[in-house]
Amino acid sequence: QLQLVESGGDLVQPGGSLTLSCGASNVDLNYYTIAWFRQAPGKGREAVSCFSRRSLTTTYAASVKGRFAVSVHNAKNTVYLEMNSLEPEDTAVYYCAAVWNPGPPICNSDLSEGQFRIWGQGTQVTVSS
Repeated sequence: QLQLVESGGDLVQPGGSLTLSCGASNVDLNYYTIAWFRQAPGKGREAVSCFSRRSLTTTYAASVKGRFAVSVHNAKNTVYLEMNSLEPEDTAVYYCAAVWNPGPPICNSDLSEGQFRIWGQGTQVTVSS
């Protein structure tokens, strides 16, 4: 069965760095598109990144572009979100999500949580002094 498990959330000071992991059990990254979302209290889930290996596409929300980076460890079938220069505004629960997407990529379009059927449980990231 498909399963996503996030880990790595922590309390970090502004300007610090943190890397989140998304273990993707039984998820073929050649066909599934993986996105990272985050949700702050009282707000909806916001897409922060999108990755498609098949289409060689990685995109980022404007709010994190240049600060966050997606990488993949193939042997572990794990997708990482490296976060740098963290700001208090980055505080949120971070989720990874997957959708079967063997055709044209969706990462270049606006993403909504409803597109993604497989979700991890979330991991808390708090940026505070």
